[in-house]
Amino acid sequence: MRRPAETRHGFLKLPPGWKRGQARGPGPFVTTETLEAPDGTLVRWRSRAHRKHRPGPNGAVWWRPGSASWWMAVLFGLGSLCFAGAAIVSQWASVPRPGIGVTFFVGSLLFTGGGYLQFSQAVNTEHHPPSRAARSRWRPASWEPHRIEWLASAVQFAGTLFFNVSTFEGMKRGFDPKQADLRVWTPDVAGSICFLISSELAYAEVCDRWLCLHSRSPSWRIVAVNLLGSLAFGVSAITSLVEPSTGDPLSAAIANATTTAGALCFLTGAVLLIPEAAREPPEAGAEVDGSG
Repeated sequence: MRRPAETRHGFLKLPPGWKRGQARGPGPFVTTETLEAPDGTLVRWRSRAHRKHRPGPNGAVWWRPGSASWWMAVLFGLGSLCFAGAAIVSQWASVPRPGIGVTFFVGSLLFTGGGYLQFSQAVNTEHHPPSRAARSRWRPASWEPHRIEWLASAVQFAGTLFFNVSTFEGMKRGFDPKQADLRVWTPDVAGSICFLISSELAYAEVCDRWLCLHSRSPSWRIVAVNLLGSLAFGVSAITSLVEPSTGDPLSAAIANATTTAGALCFLTGAVLLIPEAAREPPEAGAEVDGSG
């Protein structure tokens, strides 16, 4: 059940004279809020737009190394390339296995770097409208599970840590099936579950509800393709289970194929993040479109 509008609002701190109106979002979360300026102008605030849209100098889009969002996209993209490349070459038995394991591990570390930048972005999102924001002191972490964007980034970051463990253990040799399932497969499944939960939360943030279809929205396309990638990683994790009777995965071919597909989805999402973050941020006194 939704809380009443007067007690259900986002974390934005309003300037004097502003009023809160209707708030929307999935479950207990607020992702969109209608605000009223002192002159009566109605403004739509959206959590993702407020957090993501920070244009670079001179209108730069694809080259913004001074932007944390740009580095986040680059790290996710490079990590995706590592996972896709390692999964593809895994189909050939002649490829040295240690090299594949190292590539997966490096990819997981790149995911962790991008995941922490995303978490840091959620932690340090300004609580004031962009046109009035006074730069606050950077915080390494926080505890704000009532914010859907914070929860999504925290769960995803935890998932990358599980992948660190899984891929690190995967570089080792000599495991029996039981050890392989415990030390490699279990954290892999945990990481995949975290990615799936995080992707659905990010999807719901854009939708203002748990499911929607907004194919014209750049933000929707990003979260949709990432959700598909998480689903593919989940299938890969399931089919990677080592059978005790044979010592082989349930289906190495399906595991490699879905890892590749998931990584390519994440790569697409990472590339799309760059122009999304370079869009003009919504101003405090201007009407905000609904595309997010």
